[in-house]
Amino acid sequence: MAERSELPSLALLASPAERAQEAAAYLRETADWVPLEEADLAIVLGGDGFMLQTLHRMLENGRVIPAYGMNLGTVGFLMNRWRPQAKLRDRLAKAKPIAVAPLTMTATTQSGESRQYAAINEVSLLRETRQTAKIEVSVNGKVRIAELACDGVLLATPAGSTAYNLSANGPILPLDSQTLALTPISPFRPRRWRGAILPDRSKVRFRVLDPEKRPVAAVADQQEVRDIAEVQIASDQTRQLTLLFDPGHSLDERIVSEQFVA
Repeated sequence: MAERSELPSLALLASPAERAQEAAAYLRETADWVPLEEADLAIVLGGDGFMLQTLHRMLENGRVIPAYGMNLGTVGFLMNRWRPQAKLRDRLAKAKPIAVAPLTMTATTQSGESRQYAAINEVSLLRETRQTAKIEVSVNGKVRIAELACDGVLLATPAGSTAYNLSANGPILPLDSQTLALTPISPFRPRRWRGAILPDRSKVRFRVLDPEKRPVAAVADQQEVRDIAEVQIASDQTRQLTLLFDPGHSLDERIVSEQFVA
């Protein structure tokens, strides 16, 4: 008889919110838990924001493991339903993995300082003052828009296409589409440009025009860099993240469903 494979070791992470802490107290009595650094799989309790924090923590530590989230926040687009009566190990055994490749943002400030951050949802450029931003947009080394006058512009992954990108009237991208959404935020000129869908191998550069009069900040998920000169963005396929979803509750299905919400 073949030896039974060992069960994966689990780490339990919960947001500071009261509901998440109560759920964590309940789950601590149902399984043996290990620190995140020793785990094979992470159980994440909270909302989308806390899930993003957890995934970023994995990227920063250089050790990425699958994450299974349960929604004890608000929207919970990246999470499964909180069902305390269901056996957690059974849910994990049936869960569907979804691979998510983060973006790498390299931002150069007006003083010449360079900073690099990962973005799981999107990289966005936003005006810092009441003055409209003016941004040159290049894709794969070719200038596509010489001067975009706008409140900002963003590049979103499929996983992030239903977040800020959707609020800015950008397209919803299926997870397996291997595309990115390039979306303007309140564009003034060119007035009719509504964005573009790019292959995920594309390299995008934003160059800020007239930065002294029209300063711009860059944000990679929750990391902000101000007084930007230029930003370069590319998808990092070498650091793919894995999210786990219950059958019928996968991110693929939720992305399709979101397109039919009035």
